[in-house]
Amino acid sequence: MNLAAEIVLVDTPATLAATCERVRRARRVGLDTEFHNERSFVAHLMVIQLAFDDGVAIVDPLAFPSLEPLAEALAGVEVVGHALSSDLKIFAEVFGRLPRAAYDTQVAASFCGYGLTISLLDLVRELANVTLRKSQTVSDWSTRPLTPKQVEYLVDDVRYLFPLADALDAKLAARGRADWAREEMESLVDLATYTTDKQRLYLRVGGNARMNRRELGILNELALVRERLARERNTPLKYVFPDDVMTGLVALRPKTVDELSQLRRLDAGIKRHAGKAIVEAVARGEQLPEETLPPRAPRPLGPQREALVATMAVLVNAVAAENDLPATLLLPRHALEKVARETPATLAEMEALLDLAPWRNGLVLEPLWGLLTGRRVVRVRGYEDGAPRTTFDVVEQ
Repeated sequence: MNLAAEIVLVDTPATLAATCERVRRARRVGLDTEFHNERSFVAHLMVIQLAFDDGVAIVDPLAFPSLEPLAEALAGVEVVGHALSSDLKIFAEVFGRLPRAAYDTQVAASFCGYGLTISLLDLVRELANVTLRKSQTVSDWSTRPLTPKQVEYLVDDVRYLFPLADALDAKLAARGRADWAREEMESLVDLATYTTDKQRLYLRVGGNARMNRRELGILNELALVRERLARERNTPLKYVFPDDVMTGLVALRPKTVDELSQLRRLDAGIKRHAGKAIVEAVARGEQLPEETLPPRAPRPLGPQREALVATMAVLVNAVAAENDLPATLLLPRHALEKVARETPATLAEMEALLDLAPWRNGLVLEPLWGLLTGRRVVRVRGYEDGAPRTTFDVVEQ
C-alpha cells in the first residue's frame, strides 16, 4: 500500500456505500477494530479500520444505526490483520457472519519462528524497519471527533499489513509452510470458533470442580439463564450474578422465588425480574436424565501420569525447537493429558484421540508414539561444549 495514500473518514451513508463498493472490488482488505468491552456482554465497536492498496478507510460505527452492509461486503473477501480472532469474534457476535477468508500476520509469524504472540509493533520493526508510535493504546475511542494522534494510530494499525503479509508469505514458502499457516487460519472464519457450547457453560463458573454431576446439571441451567440475561442487557456475566451466587443457588436449590431471599448477595432487582427463571432453571437441572448430566472435572492425574505428561512435553518441546515453532502451537498440555489418561494402545488410536491437523501429525505424532513405546529416546547433546540441544533419537537396536 502507498504509505502516502489517502485517508477517508466513513461517517455518512454516502461514504459507507462507497466503502462497501470499494471492499467488493478489492482483492484483499486490511482489517483492525477498536472496541470497548469492559462493561458489556458483546463488545461495543468504536472504530473499524480498513486498508486498501490505495488508502485507508476509518469507519465510525457510532455514526450508523447498522453496519450490516459493510459486514455483507466483507463476507465476500479475504481480510488481512494481526491477531484477528478478537476482531472477528465481534463480527461473529454482532453480525453473525465472517469474511470469506482471513490472513493473520501473527499466525503466519509463528510459523516463521517469531513466536506465538509477537506484537504488531515488533513485527513491523522486524520486517518493515519502522518503529510505530503506540501513544494511543489506552485511548477512549468513544470520543468524537477523533484527534489527529488517534487517526495516526488507527492508520498505523493497518497500513503495514499488506507488506507484512507478503514478506511472511515469502518466508513461509521458503520453509515449505505456507499450507500449514493457511490451514491454521481457516478456523478464524468459521462461526463455530466463536460459538459457545451451551452444554459446557458450567465450566466458566468458579467452583464447579467441587460439584457432583447433578449439581453441575443445575449449574449449567443457571448459567444458561445468566448468559441470556447478560446478552439481553448487554452487560458482563458478573453483573447479572457473580460466580459465588451461582454456586450458592446450586447449594440452596430454591423451590420458590421467596427462598431466594436467603442469598443476600443476589441483587434485589435480579430477584424481582429473574427470580422465576432462576427457580425454573433449578427445577430443570433437578429433572435432567442421569445420562445427560455434565461430566465431572477429571481427577488429578497422579504422580506417575503427571511424570508422563512432563516427559511427553520435553519431547514436544524438542520437536518444536527443531522446527523453530512455539511448543504450544504444536501440541498443548491438555492434549498430552488426554494421552496420559486414556493411554491409546496403537498409533492409529492415538491419532484418532488427538485428532490433529495434518501438518501437526506429520511433525509430532510418530516421535511421540516412538517415545511412549520405547523406540525413541530424548537426549541432550552438546552440553559440555556450551551449546546444549535436546534431540529425540531413534533407539539403536
